[in-house]
Amino acid sequence: MKHLMPARVSARGLCSVRADASGDIAQLITALNKDFSAFKETLEAKEQETARRFEDVVTTDKLERINASVGELQAAVDMVNAQMAALEMGGLGGSAGPVDADYTKAFQAHFRRGDVEASLNKGTDSEGGYLAPVEWDRTITGKLIEVSPMRQVASLQQISGTTYRKVFNLRGTASGWVGETAARPETDTASIAEMPIATGEIYAKPAATQQLLDDAEIDAETWLAGEVETEFAFQESNAFIAGDGANKPHGFLTFADGAANANRNPLGPIKAVPAAASADVTSDELLDVIYALPSVYTQNARWVMNRTSLGTIRKLKDGQGNYLWQPSAQAGQPATLHGYPVSEMAGMPDMAANALSIAFGDFRRGYLIVDRVGIRVLRDPYTNKPYVLFYTTKRVGGSVIDPQALKVIKHA
Repeated sequence: MKHLMPARVSARGLCSVRADASGDIAQLITALNKDFSAFKETLEAKEQETARRFEDVVTTDKLERINASVGELQAAVDMVNAQMAALEMGGLGGSAGPVDADYTKAFQAHFRRGDVEASLNKGTDSEGGYLAPVEWDRTITGKLIEVSPMRQVASLQQISGTTYRKVFNLRGTASGWVGETAARPETDTASIAEMPIATGEIYAKPAATQQLLDDAEIDAETWLAGEVETEFAFQESNAFIAGDGANKPHGFLTFADGAANANRNPLGPIKAVPAAASADVTSDELLDVIYALPSVYTQNARWVMNRTSLGTIRKLKDGQGNYLWQPSAQAGQPATLHGYPVSEMAGMPDMAANALSIAFGDFRRGYLIVDRVGIRVLRDPYTNKPYVLFYTTKRVGGSVIDPQALKVIKHA
């Protein structure tokens, strides 16, 4: 699959990128649906073996491999869909970046090693020596870090202070029937409550020698910037899901019935729908979650779960033998479960005893991300010569603002 992340593109280049994306996603969707058909055939063969009380390890292995392939292809489709959406909104080109040249250069130095200090130099291989001028691979293959797409599904609010205060209307206005000439005494008025959403700070302060920055045959500053950006995204995504609020966002799972922040929101906790099994769910339990959500929230509702849970869900059928999970059928369309979109989030718990493994609802109305500013970078070549320090910070908060818009499954 082609890489679709140009820093800036012209109008003609943007059209070319869109064309490349369309071609890629068409091929991906074709491969995805082909593999999903093979998955269904293999699962049916496995069910026949189970009915005959016969266990063929070859079929089991094939089923798991195809299931994994379907998951990988759907994830690739989701990524291209997100990139195409960003292109439509100008997120990958045009004037979206900072216009100040000095700030732009500093911004490229944000790095991804949260809460650690790392030093790079030319002398030690593991600390930069690999990058000094010899004949070497001019690309770097990074260790996978899975990042949850909470920013794609939740609401976002930028603030200028340290805390955002969300105001709630708890209703309570009273009324009454009266006769034509009867007295009209004062009635009760609505109650108002508020909930503060404070920002926490993520920081990183990696360092590199000036010689390494001068001599490395890749753009070392941009590479380190990417490292920090990925680490920051990883840290904040996990906090949006399960953060305890201590110098970090309050994760939405902590607002569920019986969880740490169940009483924090004035509107109450997120309802937890029980699953009878400790590591599985049924079609009926998924329907229970759907119908537990008020109808006003269902139009933009979606499922949220991790890859392991998706692998289990993909095997479920309804009473007529139809698979509940369906892959993307065209560009821009996500996979669906019971007709609702599915977002894969690596930070969600696995299906296990007492786990909150699956969430469902309108996340734009249910969860708010609060950004104080963007990523700030201070390039410091003076404090620790010969190292250049890149002190990088980001301030972000998050909280459930409408627990009625979200539901979770809790295993027995």
